[in-house]
Amino acid sequence: MNKDYTKIITLGGLKEAGYQSKSIKDELRDNLREKIRKGEATFSGIWGYENSVIPEMERAILSRHNINLLGLRGQAKTRLARLMVGLLDEYIPVVEGSEVNDDPFRPISRYARELVREKGDDTPVSWLHRDDRFYEKLATPDVTVADLIGDVDPIKAANLKLSYADDRVIHFGMIPRANRCIFVINELPDLQARIQVSLFNILQEGDIQIRGFKLRLPLDLQFVFTANPEDYTNRGSIVTPLKDRIGSQILTHYPGEIAIARKITEQEARLDPRQASSVYVPEIAKDLLEQISFEARQSEYVDAKSGVSARTSITAFENLLSTAERRALAAGVETTAARLSDFMGVIPAITGKIELVYEGEQEGADTVALVLLEEAIKTLFPNYFPKIQKLEHKDAESPYDPLINWFFEGEGFELTDDSTDEEYRAALNSIPQLTALIQRYQPDFPEKDRYFLKEFLLWGLVAHKKLSKHRFTAGYQFKDLYGSFISKL
Repeated sequence: MNKDYTKIITLGGLKEAGYQSKSIKDELRDNLREKIRKGEATFSGIWGYENSVIPEMERAILSRHNINLLGLRGQAKTRLARLMVGLLDEYIPVVEGSEVNDDPFRPISRYARELVREKGDDTPVSWLHRDDRFYEKLATPDVTVADLIGDVDPIKAANLKLSYADDRVIHFGMIPRANRCIFVINELPDLQARIQVSLFNILQEGDIQIRGFKLRLPLDLQFVFTANPEDYTNRGSIVTPLKDRIGSQILTHYPGEIAIARKITEQEARLDPRQASSVYVPEIAKDLLEQISFEARQSEYVDAKSGVSARTSITAFENLLSTAERRALAAGVETTAARLSDFMGVIPAITGKIELVYEGEQEGADTVALVLLEEAIKTLFPNYFPKIQKLEHKDAESPYDPLINWFFEGEGFELTDDSTDEEYRAALNSIPQLTALIQRYQPDFPEKDRYFLKEFLLWGLVAHKKLSKHRFTAGYQFKDLYGSFISKL
């Protein structure tokens, strides 16, 4: 809608101005055509779907289809549906006082038809903004036909002194009230089969049936359904007639690269500005955080059918900053940098987001979270240092030998959780072989990130069974694998 019609207040004024009403599917289609023609982004803020899901969404809208978004949790299904609101006209006219957003040119409710018949071109018109044209319902077993379609309202019948045989006693449910709007039903398979059948009747026949009333009500709706593949086998299914009526089924997916996953996390994380400015997070720490989710999605301990939501990384990132912030506050300093030992603070964010298989339950959620962290370190380790082979010749020289020997000859090394930044740096600087390895293999690594990299190197050697690591109340102790055993002998 290019011209501003919103000052018009009657049906006659709309006719004089040459206003043309259209169905919501045509509205979405026409506005999408303009955006594509101008090269504008249609689903901004959605990363990783540029060459897969978004083109399929655009094709479905151009085809005027109702859409089913099928994918695991945390794949931006609802976000995609909400962004469709941006493809609607900014305002549309409705018959003033209508419960079902009647189009003044094509009224469908008894109230609006009688009003137009009575007042003609003087029929009052109000304007509905696109932000108010989005309805969403989570499908749960307790959802009823009355919730979605409507029911007889005895109070309305009493107040209006009407017989129950009069269709004016009907109280409309969410779907009729969402006429000319986008209506989203999340987790569609959870909806009882009989409720799904009532939806099919609206989609196919354009009528609703309530307590013996059969109303011809050709609703104008853009339906978007979301579903999780797991639901099809575990909790329910989509009835065949309804599935047949959904024009496009679009498969969503998780990000395939760490860079895209980082964009999502940084965009979605809810941070206090003071927190963001006081805690510096090295780039390697951000990559490691995302890699944990990638490891979880292929872990033998995690239920792959349930998926690992993108919210895992988002809440883990928030926890990482909070852990570092708490340490800085306790030390009485304004700024600090995230450490690898701060990753212990992200474990609650991980354990609450992953569904474990039987073997994972036996290990325990906390243990699995630590395993995922170690696996993430092992995966990223060759990006910074020479790869450590699983099987090595016993006499083969390793670039890590001097560092391992330092631990063998010494008493070990401790890093406490709440040490000050000065104590933390001094502890890591006390191992000259650690500094030498960084200088040899990462000479151009940013200076302020080097302490995290030193800690990462130690954890990497532990993950590859070259050193041992023990948790104690206040922090971590690193030792060689066999020295402590030999010293006891």
